[in-house]
Amino acid sequence: MVFRRRDRRPPLRALADFLWPRGGWGRAFHYVKHRVRRLPDSPERIARGVWAGVFTTFTPFYAMHFVVAAIIARLMNGNILAALSGTFFGNPLTYVPIGVASLQTGHWILGTEFDPDVDKSLVGKFLAAGSDLFDNLIALVMDRPADWQGLALFYHEVFFPYLVGGVLPGIITATVCYVLSVPVIRAYQLRRRSKIKAKFDIIKKRAALDAASDKGENGPL
Repeated sequence: MVFRRRDRRPPLRALADFLWPRGGWGRAFHYVKHRVRRLPDSPERIARGVWAGVFTTFTPFYAMHFVVAAIIARLMNGNILAALSGTFFGNPLTYVPIGVASLQTGHWILGTEFDPDVDKSLVGKFLAAGSDLFDNLIALVMDRPADWQGLALFYHEVFFPYLVGGVLPGIITATVCYVLSVPVIRAYQLRRRSKIKAKFDIIKKRAALDAASDKGENGPL
């Protein structure tokens, strides 16, 4: 499997690597780029997968980006592994600017007011909404009254504007990544095929020389 690790990391180590990978996000980006270019598929299908993954990072479906990216890639006939790799466009360094841009665009489209301090509390609002959802589900199971007021406020002020506003910047950014990815992936695949062909040619020549050498040494009886 492409993404399976041989060594299992402890939960705290996995969380630390998610927030700041070993070697930094620059190294992680180059690793993902390398794996995408080596996928055994056409450049167009791989690039469509990248499009799906990058676009997904502009949606508010946190913790479900892999699932959403896979569904979009499937609908676009794109490479699903490339889509999963494309979701790494969204990371702790880019989530806040992506969220702020999506929210600003969403509030502008909907004609509502954008909170200028949202960039300081965006992650906290999503975490609080998740906590409220969990508590309310537990309350329903335990036959206790559930309070949905906080989630309703979160939906109208954050989630829905984010969902609407993320479409335009998501399409623009994903399309730019698609346009840049196709020629890069095609050039890489052609260069890799030429290297593999050159290696096979060398092996065939050596085999032919060895066969000719054996025939010359043995000779006719």
